Amino acid sequence: MSSYWLPTSIDGFLGEIKEASLLHFILEGFLVAGLIWFIFRKSYKSHNVHSLSKEEEEKIISEWIPEPLVASTPLDHPALKPLVVTGKAGHYIDVNGQRCLNLATHNYLSFVDKPQVEERAIESIRKYGVGSCGPRGFYGTVDVHLELEEKLAKFMGMEEACVYAYGFSTVASAIPAYAKRSDIIFVDEQVNFAIQKGLDASRSRICYFKHNDVKDLERLMLEFESEAIKNPRKAKVTRRFLVIEGIYMNTGNICPLPALLELAHRFKCRTILDENVSFGTLGETGRGVTEFYNVNREDVDLIVGSMEWALGSIGGFCVGSSFIVEHQRLSGLGYCFSASLPPLLTAAAMASLEEIEKNPGLLTALQEKCKLVHEALTNLSEFGFSLSGHVKSPVKHLYLINPPEDMEKHRCLLHDISQYCIKNGVAIVPASYLDHMEAHPHVPSLRITVNVDLTPGEVEATSKLLQKASSEFSLS
Repeated sequence: MSSYWLPTSIDGFLGEIKEASLLHFILEGFLVAGLIWFIFRKSYKSHNVHSLSKEEEEKIISEWIPEPLVASTPLDHPALKPLVVTGKAGHYIDVNGQRCLNLATHNYLSFVDKPQVEERAIESIRKYGVGSCGPRGFYGTVDVHLELEEKLAKFMGMEEACVYAYGFSTVASAIPAYAKRSDIIFVDEQVNFAIQKGLDASRSRICYFKHNDVKDLERLMLEFESEAIKNPRKAKVTRRFLVIEGIYMNTGNICPLPALLELAHRFKCRTILDENVSFGTLGETGRGVTEFYNVNREDVDLIVGSMEWALGSIGGFCVGSSFIVEHQRLSGLGYCFSASLPPLLTAAAMASLEEIEKNPGLLTALQEKCKLVHEALTNLSEFGFSLSGHVKSPVKHLYLINPPEDMEKHRCLLHDISQYCIKNGVAIVPASYLDHMEAHPHVPSLRITVNVDLTPGEVEATSKLLQKASSEFSLS
């Protein structure tokens, strides 16, 4: 039977004490003293506590006015009259029972109501069922996920891709997977809300530059370089990132990618490019803003895309080098902890991607429709509207040239114009923002989306309807 060490005599015990390190006993003494202090210390200081008299208590209670749990809402507030959409959100859409031309949803290539896409989704249901039942890293990976990732990587000409179950969480997870508290991120001030949430999660130092202003970005980077010279030890461990969008959802403008990449290379910044809108819409074959500018995609560290706009499905993806993408499989929160994309939606996205590859004429047709809509909306300047967005962007924003000074009245006016258009058969909606959570305020606007099935007659009818709305609401 084994036993612990036990001194055989007092002299032996004292000898062992002499041999022990003095530092060892000092450390143990501090630990014991600290433990005693922690047990008997008071959790708060009582010397500042002031007991109130009965009269003081009653006075405070009588003067207290509780805040309402819910703020009062005007009876004419748009939230009290929600729009009800029934059926598919295809080329046409039913809003409150009214059949409308759909210029409100991001169905750029009209894959939402394409029979060949529906058939692939139905086949997938018969084979795999409805859901995937778990995260990708556990038991949520199905062969169609791996096949889609392979196709996306090949389509974008990158080494590897990983697919997320939700478009919003893709970029919101990708940014904090790489950027941490001690890093610095340079960001365009008009980035979408998903990017902003990713920036918050990273806890990095955020430097916003003016929208599409390369000179302002260079100014911020030079300022950081000056700081780095003063504190080289800190600068050595500070990683730098540049986060931009291919086509900005909030403005419809295309980023000046070549100039931005030149600055990123000069100041050693890693680049994260969000191609939610530009994927499947820009370039001769729909490969996005890199193809539009004929830029080498390997110059961009990470490309993020959505399958919810051009592909007409759900989810998002990231493509890049194997080293970069593989990191997300362990660090991307939306990838690790969310149930994976249902196989039926994975199959639908794959079918849409195959259609783009087989029929590049879709992209040419879409860009022609973007140009047609752009020209029609530009002509509305004399009717009180100003247009924002690149001529080849499928997202356009219409602003009021002479809006009400009161912001709430401004929003209500746009809502009324939207309702007027819907009642007359064209679905146009105001751009929605969480103003109290946005990093920068946005000017209210009507957001118009383009799809490939638009006809010249429908575009002309939309233009005339907006002209009538201008007269109806005295905009010009």
